[in-house]
This record gives sequence, structure tokens and C-alpha cells, in this order.
Amino acid sequence: MLDTGNVAQLSMTANQLRLDVVRMVHDAKDGHPGPALSAMDIITTLYFRELNIDPSNPQWSDRDRFILSKGHACPALYAALARKGYFSVEEFKGLRGLGCLLQGHPCMKKTPGIDMTSGSLGNGLSIGVGMALAAKYRKKTYTTYVVLGDGEIQEGIVWEAAMCAKKYKLGNLIAFIDHNGWQSGGAVEEVSGLLPILPKWEAFGWHCQTIDGHDFSQIIHAIENAKKTPEPSVIIARTIKGKGLPYMENDNSWHKRVPTDEELAVAVEVLGGNANA
Repeated sequence: MLDTGNVAQLSMTANQLRLDVVRMVHDAKDGHPGPALSAMDIITTLYFRELNIDPSNPQWSDRDRFILSKGHACPALYAALARKGYFSVEEFKGLRGLGCLLQGHPCMKKTPGIDMTSGSLGNGLSIGVGMALAAKYRKKTYTTYVVLGDGEIQEGIVWEAAMCAKKYKLGNLIAFIDHNGWQSGGAVEEVSGLLPILPKWEAFGWHCQTIDGHDFSQIIHAIENAKKTPEPSVIIARTIKGKGLPYMENDNSWHKRVPTDEELAVAVEVLGGNANA
């Protein structure tokens, strides 16, 4: 089990988790490595520094909640959960397998540590609003975090949730937008023209920040700022799809694609982790 906190350790951990993702998708012969790697530094920071959680008690009622709304990026979450100690890394071999622990999208009824089933794009923030509202009603101190894709926020239900969160002043809700500029069908700007993102969230009354989503110091600082405001917070994280592997970065063909044996070997060399551990 990995346990980290400072920036250097977080960077090393993120590299191992990226390698875990590449191996998982390689072995399963299916999966979404590009969107998993763009969100990896956010997920690493949350699981190895920020989240108040207990792997020995996944259903602890006072734990912080995390929802990966862009559920197709689940190999990143599975890697973090395994390295945190929720289950064995041996489970990686069953990714997307029928009846296996690690499904193609997060499933709360199958995988320890998953707070909410996701994958139907747009729903994660609404569910997060419900969790945050429940905490406020029950006078609980936990924080709810949601990671959304920048293509995903084209869904109308996201903005219904944004209105609701503002209405109830859910300062215990923090959303990250994994702003890598791509979605399955192409560049976000070409598909929907939703950009710029920031003014839209400002118009909904959220506390807004824009950061480099691969800079651990900026991620940590943004979370600290978000926790100080009584309003719901959105952190727009500029990221690179496929971050960490030169052959994958900013190439949308890696939205859903399987690495070859040679590409896995390159990942081992570049990321400096242990391909088999």
C-alpha cells in the first residue's frame, strides 16, 4: 500500500498509477487510457493526500466521498484504490471481465471504495449534490468531490445540479473539470463550442478557480481555497489527454485504445515504475 503526501512522493505515485492503467488496459485488451491519464494527478492528490478515508472500512459514514463522473476513466480510480489498500493489485488482471471486481465503469456494488456507480455521463454532479446536501442536513463534516470531463459538461443535468448546489450553499462540494480539450467524438470546442468554461460556472454563482491539472502544488492549493468558501467550488484543471506518455499525449485516438506490447514496454521505461508490482 502506498502512502504519500508531499509533491515529490505524489509525482512518483502518479507515475506508478499511470503504469498500472497502461498494464490494465493492455491485459484486458479494452479500456480508455487517454482520459484516465489526464485525470490521474487529480485523483492521486485526492487519494494520497486529501481524502479522509479508511480502506479497512470502505463504508465508514464520516468518510469523504468521491465520484468519478467520467466513469470510463475508471482504470485511474482502480489503480488508486488498489495502491491505497482497498483490494489487491491482482484484481487488475480482471479489468472489464464478466463477474470481476473491476468493471468497465465504476460499480459501487462490486468494488470496495467506490462511493457511487457512474458512467452515464452528466449524473455524477447531481449525485454529489445529494451527498453534500445529506451531509449538511445531518451535520456531517465530510466533503464530496466530483471529477467531470469537459465534454461531459455539455449535459443539461450538470447545470441543473449547479443551480441546486448554489441554492443550498453547498460549500462542502468540490468539483474538478478535467479540461483536456477532447471528448470521444473530437475536440470539445468543435463538438459543442462550450468554451470558455469559467464564465459559465461564475454565472451560476460557484467559487471558481483555474489551474494546471498536472501541478500538484496548484491542485493542493486550489483544494485548500475551495474548503474556505461557503459556496460550492469548481476547479477547472487544464490537462493533457494521455499525460505522461509521449506517444499518447494529446492524441484523441487514445480515448479508447489498447497499448501494444511495445507501447507497454515504453511506458515501463518512461514512467519508471514496476510493470509487474
